[in-house]
Amino acid sequence: MNSPSEYGSYAGTPPETAPAGCPVRSAASGGITRLYGPEASVDPHGIYAGLREQYGAVAPVLLEGDVPAWLVLGYRENRRVLDNPRQFTRDSRIWRDWEEGRIESTSPLIQMLGWRPDCVSQDGEPHRRLRGAVTDNLQALAGRGIRRHVTHFANKQIDAFAGSGRADLVAEYAEYLPMLVLTRLFGLGEGEGRRLATSCAQVIKGGEDALHHNDVIMQVLAELAERKRDEPGSDFTTGLMQHQAGLDDEEVLSHLRLVLITAHTTTSNLLARVLQLLLTHRSHLAGLVSGQLNISAVVEEVMWNTPPLAVCPGRFATADLELGGRRIQAGDLLVLGLTAGNLDPEIRPDAGVSIQGNQAHLAFSSGPHECPGQNVGQAIIETAVDVLLHRLPGLRLAAPAEELTSTASTWEARLDRIPVEFVPQAAGV
Repeated sequence: MNSPSEYGSYAGTPPETAPAGCPVRSAASGGITRLYGPEASVDPHGIYAGLREQYGAVAPVLLEGDVPAWLVLGYRENRRVLDNPRQFTRDSRIWRDWEEGRIESTSPLIQMLGWRPDCVSQDGEPHRRLRGAVTDNLQALAGRGIRRHVTHFANKQIDAFAGSGRADLVAEYAEYLPMLVLTRLFGLGEGEGRRLATSCAQVIKGGEDALHHNDVIMQVLAELAERKRDEPGSDFTTGLMQHQAGLDDEEVLSHLRLVLITAHTTTSNLLARVLQLLLTHRSHLAGLVSGQLNISAVVEEVMWNTPPLAVCPGRFATADLELGGRRIQAGDLLVLGLTAGNLDPEIRPDAGVSIQGNQAHLAFSSGPHECPGQNVGQAIIETAVDVLLHRLPGLRLAAPAEELTSTASTWEARLDRIPVEFVPQAAGV
């Protein structure tokens, strides 16, 4: 491994544009690796493996707009960052590139990394106050028959294609089902579901349209909050507004946005991956149908090998320190390689060995900011799979398994399609 001094304190900016105090040396490949763009969208696993071979557990990368960052590839290094908010804060107001004016307010990265008055952007007591409001209301939702809502919308989605005997389970099922459930839980109209699902996907994907789609989401949520002030109900929005933590209007909107985007995009991605595993490994499907395999075990396997969020944004070093053999400076941005960490050969020398029963994966993040909506996502996925298998006898892939392609962005890799065939069924059966 090359020494940190060969790459400077914050390797990740091309030498000709590197700011003062931020020297850079080109990598052996002739430049710093981009985590975005056409090449990165095809083979993220190959990129992670190449970076690990070249740099070890922590590698310099470029994010959208050629913004420098450290990608944490090692499992132990990821845990250190996630579990130590005093050294690695989520508060992006200390991000040196932002403070020194190198990040435009219109950058698509702001949608993922910018500071907001929500629990994800803060640590310590402010984080605990805001997160308490979120977790209390998510737990209340989980106890109010969420599986009933999933069953309703799952059957409605299946009714649209059941009679044809063919479907794409990404576009016609997994892509929108979680959002339809969330519209009910938030107190939104069902008609908003598809538009919001599209906008959430674009915010995560990034690009020049990310800001516009974020504005679409915020407009819908602002109208929802205004309506719920006059017409409160037993929904997540009302629960946030009435919580004892006393969230102000901006905090309510920020948390509605946070939960809507993260809950939908991660759950839809995870649902598609679970269906992929079941349909490409017939023994898993047979075990699930026969009762010999629990759906939780299938989800767990996916969490290890293809977590719904491949790279988690982001943490900022609070002081100069060392991580994975790299010199990290105060204000440096780190992004967490959850997929890379789960496949770290230091902890999984043979990725083919079963990890059933081992829940130490990074898919839900870790530490104070670990995902608070795990139970809601699990309920959506388990119910969605159960309804699908009961409704569609003879369900099988309609294409070779190797043709199930994915398209990656910086933060995730999403399946393009899952074409299937089954015995045609009448709607509502």
